[in-house]
Amino acid sequence: MNLAVVGDPIHHSRSPLIHTAALAAFGLDGTYVARRVPRDGFAAVVRDLTSGILDGVNVTMPHKDHAFAAAGARSPAAERTRAVNTLVRGASGLEGHNTDVDGVRHALRLVAPPTAGVVVLGTGAAARAAVVAATGPVTVMGRSPERAAATLRTTGTSGDILEWGARVHGAVVVNATPLGMRAEALPESVLSSAGGLVDMAYGDEETPAIARARAHGLPFADGIDMLVGQAAAAFTLFTGRPAPMETMERAARR
Repeated sequence: MNLAVVGDPIHHSRSPLIHTAALAAFGLDGTYVARRVPRDGFAAVVRDLTSGILDGVNVTMPHKDHAFAAAGARSPAAERTRAVNTLVRGASGLEGHNTDVDGVRHALRLVAPPTAGVVVLGTGAAARAAVVAATGPVTVMGRSPERAAATLRTTGTSGDILEWGARVHGAVVVNATPLGMRAEALPESVLSSAGGLVDMAYGDEETPAIARARAHGLPFADGIDMLVGQAAAAFTLFTGRPAPMETMERAARR
C-alpha cells in the first residue's frame, strides 16, 4: 500500500509519522510519504492514483480545490465544504472526502458537549470544515460579513454572523485562520469570555491562541488534536481498519 500527503509546502507535515505508526500497529505492509507538489503539478498525483502507483493521498494546501475537481464521487462532507483533503480509488474512479470535518469534530468533543454553541473564525476551506463539523448552534466571524454569509450559504448551514472582534459569550471558538501564527493575534475580546477554544493551527511549540486560552482557564484542543482526528478518518478510508488513535497521537506529539 503506497500512501502520501501532497502539498506545497509539505516539509512540516506530521502525517507521515502518524500514518507510518498506524500502519505498523496493524502490521500492514505499506508506506506513507510527504510529497511536495507545486500548484501546477496536481495532475501527476491524479495519474499516479488512477494507475495504481498510489493507493490514496491526503491533500493539503494549495490542492484541496484541485482534489475536489478530480474526484468523480464525493462524500457529503466534501460536497458541503467544496473541498477534498483525502482521495482514494473506488469502484468507479477517484472518491473525494473531507476528513478535516472529522478532525474538527474530534477536537470539539474534547472541549465541550455536542450541544455547545460554536463560533468559527474565518471564511476559507478550514472554516467551512469547522461549520460542517459543529453540531450545536453556529456563528461565523470574518473580516468580511459577505464572505461569512457565503460560508454559511455554501455549506447549507443555518447560523449567525458576528462582527470581527466581537465578544463571544460562552461559545467554543474555532480558530480557522492563521492568526496567532503571524505577528497579528486573535482579538483579545474573542477569548476573554469564550467557553473554550479549538485552534486548527499547530507548530513545534504551543500556539499563541492556545497559550491565551490556558491563561484564561479555558478548555482547549490544539491543532494536533484536530490533525489526529482527521488522520484517523483518513486511515480508515485507506485501510478499512479502525484507527489506532492513541498510537497516532503519540506519533504526532513525539
